[in-house]
Amino acid sequence: MSKMNYKNPASREIYDGYIGDLGTLPVSFNYNGTVYRGFNGNIFKQLKNTVTVKGEKEENVFVLEYSNLTIKVNTAYYENYGAYEWTVWFENTGGENTGVIKDLKAADMVFTGENPVLRGILGDHQNQYKPYEHKLTEGGVSHKSTISKPTHIYFPYYNLENGSGGTLIAIGWGGTWEAGFAAKANNETHFTATGTNGLCTYLKPGESIRTALMLFIPYTKRDEDYATNLWRSWYINCNMPRVNANGDPLKPFSTNCFSNDTGLPNSDGSISERYFTWRPTFEKMLSENIKPDYRWFDAGWYFDPYGKTVESDWWGTIGTWELDTEKWPDKTFNESTDFARANGMKTLVWFEPERVTHVDGLVENYGYKSEWSMPDGGGVISNNIGDPECLEWTANRIISMMDTHGVDMYREDNNCYPTQCWTNADAAEGGNRMGITENKAVVGHYKLWDAIIEYCGKNGKDTFVDSCASGGGRNDLESMRRGVPLLRSDSDRTTTSLRLSMTSSFNKWIPFCGALTTEQNYQLAADGKRDPYIYRASYLPVFNITAQWVQDPDTDFDMVRFGVNEWNSVKEFLLKDFYVLTEWKPENDRTGWTSFMFYDPETDKGVLFAFRMEDCGIPSFTAKLSMLDEGKDYELRDADKGIIGYIKGGNEITVNHENPRSASLIFIRRKQN
Repeated sequence: MSKMNYKNPASREIYDGYIGDLGTLPVSFNYNGTVYRGFNGNIFKQLKNTVTVKGEKEENVFVLEYSNLTIKVNTAYYENYGAYEWTVWFENTGGENTGVIKDLKAADMVFTGENPVLRGILGDHQNQYKPYEHKLTEGGVSHKSTISKPTHIYFPYYNLENGSGGTLIAIGWGGTWEAGFAAKANNETHFTATGTNGLCTYLKPGESIRTALMLFIPYTKRDEDYATNLWRSWYINCNMPRVNANGDPLKPFSTNCFSNDTGLPNSDGSISERYFTWRPTFEKMLSENIKPDYRWFDAGWYFDPYGKTVESDWWGTIGTWELDTEKWPDKTFNESTDFARANGMKTLVWFEPERVTHVDGLVENYGYKSEWSMPDGGGVISNNIGDPECLEWTANRIISMMDTHGVDMYREDNNCYPTQCWTNADAAEGGNRMGITENKAVVGHYKLWDAIIEYCGKNGKDTFVDSCASGGGRNDLESMRRGVPLLRSDSDRTTTSLRLSMTSSFNKWIPFCGALTTEQNYQLAADGKRDPYIYRASYLPVFNITAQWVQDPDTDFDMVRFGVNEWNSVKEFLLKDFYVLTEWKPENDRTGWTSFMFYDPETDKGVLFAFRMEDCGIPSFTAKLSMLDEGKDYELRDADKGIIGYIKGGNEITVNHENPRSASLIFIRRKQN
């Protein structure tokens, strides 16, 4: 079977219409009391148009002028997928304040087609990536994310089905956002989207703001599997970051965090690691012939703002990003990163740059400026990386630590909601400045990642980051151009049923992600249960190995090896087409089967997972494998039983398990003549 052809001439026509007449670009805003839709050439004078082609991506950038505003419209088209996108910047290039910009909608448009249905998933935390399906003729949908972590609660990725096809839609913005869908007369669906809720601000000379990134992929076949794999293919080939400066693609990898293998108290993070704990773990791991790709070094490694060692409170002592030399004297940390590198492992390190603590100590001891801190009034202090000087200070401290200590990969967390910090900073500026702090902070955050990635590219390190914000809080489209979630959710460290639930929904939208590989009684348990059932539910592009290598004499290293070796046997499939073969189940539903398949149409082979869950009373499961070529013969090889038979493409497969809590892993490949 050849690679799917996703080219869409109708999409090209839409994009060409927008760039041929920016007055039709579906962006709207109010400027000085007048509402504008698009950028009419009679009002907005075009100064420049630059066209750049990079592979299949064609970029068109327009620079416009109106009053003392310079407007930059960044657009792009992806030929092989019929995908198009835009972002709009507003900058004050004059000598006086601009008028007030408000009601800025990054998208304000109409889709035409009967029977509109909106599909998607909700966000992390209480919604646990629950999927939904709404018939828009029965009522509209409005999602308003107010908590500054764009993928907690809601999820800014949508599949709008209408007519004989539909459109995949994504919003790229690392702060607050809103999206609305409403069915109108004449088979029309009105869609609006914002980034920076409630924006209402003038711009001072030299200031700029921007819209959210908007991405659209129209498609002409009304089929959810087709839309899912169109999205995954575009996302993997066109949106995911690269592994190095050469542009090599990111491939599945494994990690291990040593923090639970020290014998020392572990205070809600990696604070227990010391200069004398790493080598026994490393040596035991190697002696067991288990070698992850990354050694994961988590929170608690830094001096507090007063230059003192941190005994237990990793959360309340951040901001210096200077290695604690009481925990790691002389060159001991470099010895650990050198040892890892000599044995084929890289090192990733945890940072949390958007939050600071004990500002007085940072000012006195580390050159911080108190005006960079933004308190929320309740104890949280946000670091104002929207200020260029603060951004430079923050980036330099992170890069210096990575450079001095041989760190290969940057891991970022954010354990606060800075919305109130932003609101307070807006209010301190006076009237008509609502949203300015957030907009600058989000732009500053993207710049921070870009600076780190640029440094890494120049120094042979990884040119992607780990995107974490209290778990799955920052997986918006634009962040995912720079990062991947090593943990798609903090809660995905507990039950197998939750893990299967999340894979069945989240992996349709964010293909490159990870979970834990044990089943734990609570999120931060030192270790957990492992067996083939749990492992097979944990095979994701990021394989986070969990084990107490020296602290638990009962650790079953044969089972750890089993999981690592079997993951290695399936990892080539985990970024291929994805088919969920059963109904989605919430985390506590263990009564049925869960099954999904990864399939590579280029090599005509794949791997099928089938789980008879813990409380399932049904001994067999049957699914039609419609993704296989009809009439062609395929070999079925069970990972436990060997070759179990053959099937013709398009036919059904039946999996049997005598007992609940059993998992099958079946390799499927086209039979050679």
